[in-house]
Amino acid sequence: MVKKQNEVLKHKIELKDIKLNSILEITTAINENLPVENILDIYSFVLKEQLGFKKFVILHQTDNHWSCILKKGFKMKIVVDQIARELNRFTDITIVDSSNNALLDNFDAIIPVIHHDKPLAYVLVSRIETKTDKKIKDDHLYLSFIQTLSNIVSVAIENKSILKKSLAQEAIKKELEVAREMQKLLFPDFSNLPSNFKMDISAKFIPRHAIGGDYYDFIPLGDDEYIFCIADVSGKGITAALLMANFQATIRTLFRYQRFEMAFLMEELNKKVMKSAKGEKFITFFIGHYNAFTREMKYINAGHNQPFILHGNSSKLLDIGCIGLGMMDEIPNIEVGKINIPPKSTLIMYTDGVVEQENSKGEQFGLKRLIKEVKAFSRATKAGGLSMADMNYTIFSKIDEWKQDLNYADDTAILAVRFGKK
Repeated sequence: MVKKQNEVLKHKIELKDIKLNSILEITTAINENLPVENILDIYSFVLKEQLGFKKFVILHQTDNHWSCILKKGFKMKIVVDQIARELNRFTDITIVDSSNNALLDNFDAIIPVIHHDKPLAYVLVSRIETKTDKKIKDDHLYLSFIQTLSNIVSVAIENKSILKKSLAQEAIKKELEVAREMQKLLFPDFSNLPSNFKMDISAKFIPRHAIGGDYYDFIPLGDDEYIFCIADVSGKGITAALLMANFQATIRTLFRYQRFEMAFLMEELNKKVMKSAKGEKFITFFIGHYNAFTREMKYINAGHNQPFILHGNSSKLLDIGCIGLGMMDEIPNIEVGKINIPPKSTLIMYTDGVVEQENSKGEQFGLKRLIKEVKAFSRATKAGGLSMADMNYTIFSKIDEWKQDLNYADDTAILAVRFGKK
């Protein structure tokens, strides 16, 4: 059972890597204003070579006019306006078991791309050449991702049309929507992560604007070893989001192929940030490597807000590490912290938006108040039934009470881990 769960988790991590790399490639092409043909080439490669769909068609609508912008593995003539009217009734991903329409009967699934309650595109896909022994029904994760990817591509194409008409404001809005879709894929799905005798993990993130520069992650390295990390990039907007996306992909790639000493890892990450940001931005970063068998956690705090371990009524700040990444070509000194984590302890990682949020008097929420609220929650938790998701909800409720009618001043994120008895 455990082996099967690990295989499922490994499959999801591998799929997420594909998602991240695909999103990065396409958004980079969009950001560099490459022609639509180049973007569609990347999209086609992802569907065919990485996801295994051998036959697919995209119908796209611009200025109320439908056209077939991509066709692979399918030679039948398409009467675009006619099939678009046929597809108009589909608003959700739909599996095609059989259809009276000869064209639709050649595909396994219909994936609509709806934008502002208006159909922007329809994607028809088939994983195999014939309709016998279909496996498409088990591919909901793939179909959902294709819908997200198609949305990004479709919005990008729409943007180019808008730009041609000099509607710059609308184009900026849609670019932000592309970035928002990309950023959603950066964060792990905590509904599928541990909540058992080893640990309970949850996170909450509220961006200041449409997109943000905060990032957190959880990476299993086996049955008993785990990586926790949280980061914040200087500056905001699409550039900051892309830098953080590249940063996360780098971390995932490094841990996927081999283990690293933490100091060496920081040196490599610093090189990547310097190369990507060219000294114009930097990233504060905290990473912890926890061994559930020995209960030891090694960590490095690279200029980030100090996470803390709470056990009983005592708290310990995790402040050992180095300067932020991307501040200098070489990090002058790196220290690795080590801490043994007692059972029933709580680890709180957060970004500066939490503690620097001001109220109407200009007073900051502050680290002391955050620790106080976590302690209060931990005392309430002894009665049982409360999770880290409940705690994050409580903390953000306290921040809302603190700021009242004021907006969030910065991106705000919390990653919380409660360690079990064993």
